Amino acid sequence: MSNLELVLTHYKMPLLGAEWYKRFHGETNVHIVEGDILSSKCDALVSPGNSIGFMDGGLDLLITKKYGWEIQGKLRKRIQETALRELLVGQAVVIETSQTPKYIICAPTMRVPERLTSESVNAYLAMKAILSQAILHPDIRSVAIPGLCTGTGGMSAAMAAHQMFMAYDEVVHGNHPEFYTYQDAKKHHVRLKQPNSHR
Repeated sequence: MSNLELVLTHYKMPLLGAEWYKRFHGETNVHIVEGDILSSKCDALVSPGNSIGFMDGGLDLLITKKYGWEIQGKLRKRIQETALRELLVGQAVVIETSQTPKYIICAPTMRVPERLTSESVNAYLAMKAILSQAILHPDIRSVAIPGLCTGTGGMSAAMAAHQMFMAYDEVVHGNHPEFYTYQDAKKHHVRLKQPNSHR
């Protein structure tokens, strides 16, 4: 089990806070906070952007206003250096800043800004990427995470919280699903889209 501390942060979204509480209740390393994520004292905060690296909307825009447009420049340079020239949903990179929080974990929740369909598992994929990067980074012991896919993506609070917890349970607790057959994988995929199936 990882010692990583998570601060799930929402801004005037009490329903999201309540849904997080349902799922993460009892997780001593998870804190649910209502407030400005940019004021977090964590080592890192999450930028839930797009695969191309533009940071000119939503929470990303607030991040660039605080840290400067060089953050977008750093991110796009990192993306352009990859073979695919995109940061796919399910991938993440850590960008270092000169302010607090010192690190930004950029994890796209969509390829381009758009409203997601009910078939999306993007919050799950993004959360897995965020946690995996944070655990591997030697200087990151705490991360502030917003509601994934709940802004432009339009995902419901219940669905986002459910998918975020399923990713957390796998990465932090090591409760990885076993796919012995295609049907096992299919059942897991369907469960990701059933917010009432939490523990």
